[in-house]
Amino acid sequence: MDTTHHRYLRTFRHSFIVKESVDRVWDFYTDIKQLEIITPDKIDLKIINATNKRIVIGQEIWISGKIITKIRSTWHSKITLARPFEYVDEMLTGAFKKWKHSHKFYDLDGKQTEIEDTIEFDLPYGILGKVFEGYAYKQIQKTFEHRKIATLNALEKK
Repeated sequence: MDTTHHRYLRTFRHSFIVKESVDRVWDFYTDIKQLEIITPDKIDLKIINATNKRIVIGQEIWISGKIITKIRSTWHSKITLARPFEYVDEMLTGAFKKWKHSHKFYDLDGKQTEIEDTIEFDLPYGILGKVFEGYAYKQIQKTFEHRKIATLNALEKK
């Protein structure tokens, strides 16, 4: 029996509401330039290359930054699902053994949108990686708290 698919993955979830239409929020989040805007400065994120300026299925993107540690690493990911108000990016190479990030956008009343992120991740290095899982989780949590504030600042300015 193949047990590689039954490995334990850590799951991170984050959601918040923005006072803006789902169309505007979707337009903002599917423009890859916004990734640099909503990412904390200390990560020093740089988009190296992308096969498209907007999120589309099959799109690949290469970024570099100080994702979890203070050491710069390169990350290559692919959009494996893209349909109205939902997309998924999966890391092909980078700091994690596995990284699958689902982005969902829910229209609440035409004037508000709930943004929901779910990340399934696994660190490399076996048992050693498991030791650092809590630290990685906290870093992801801090990043998404920043994303929330940056998104609200960008979309709720009138």
